Amino acid sequence: MIDTRLLDILVCPVTKASLTYNRETDELWCGASGLAYAVKDGIPVMLSDEARELTPAERESLRRRSESGP
Repeated sequence: MIDTRLLDILVCPVTKASLTYNRETDELWCGASGLAYAVKDGIPVMLSDEARELTPAERESLRRRSESGP
C-alpha cells in the first residue's frame, strides 16, 4: 500500500503525468507512458529503466478506470 499523500505529488519521470496505484500488482501505473513502476516495501521505484510496459489489457483497464473517475 502507498500513502495517498505521496501519490498526490508523484508523477511519471518520463511524461510528468499523474500516476494510478494498482493494489493487485502493487505498482504505480502511468497511462501516458504506458509504464508500471514497482512499489517495494511501500517505496515507489521511480526509475524508468526498471519500469515495465503495461500490457494492452492493463492499458485498457487504466483507461476505463480514469473515465469512471476516482
